[in-house]
Amino acid sequence: MVIDFSAFYELPRLIDRLAAEGESSFAASRGQAVFPPLNIGEDESAVYVRALIPGGDLSALDLTLTDKTLVLRGELPPVRGRYYRQERRTGPFQRVVLLNVPIDRDRVHAAMRDGVLEVVLPKAQQEPLRTIHITTR
Repeated sequence: MVIDFSAFYELPRLIDRLAAEGESSFAASRGQAVFPPLNIGEDESAVYVRALIPGGDLSALDLTLTDKTLVLRGELPPVRGRYYRQERRTGPFQRVVLLNVPIDRDRVHAAMRDGVLEVVLPKAQQEPLRTIHITTR
């Protein structure tokens, strides 16, 4: 009898990939929409993250910036009442945005207007490459 354990060796790699991509790919594979939906863009000067959080309260939102990620956490309060259908999500949520450029932490700012949270992450000024001349002795 031969037992193929190759799937077990792939499991750590699969877990690492899912963690790196955040919960978006895992939730999408289960047929669930990720929340909040994000628009992520950039230009020469900054990276822009816009999150649609209808009914979100600023006191229930938390933004954390690390060297390579922006983490958006929050909670939408449950809506009381009798519903025939309820499609708007409530409860806690978290999104992780991987950043591929250095960010100037001192100039980051966020604003919320009409249920849209906009986070502006200015890119850090990169120092030009410095050439080092080698001399012979």
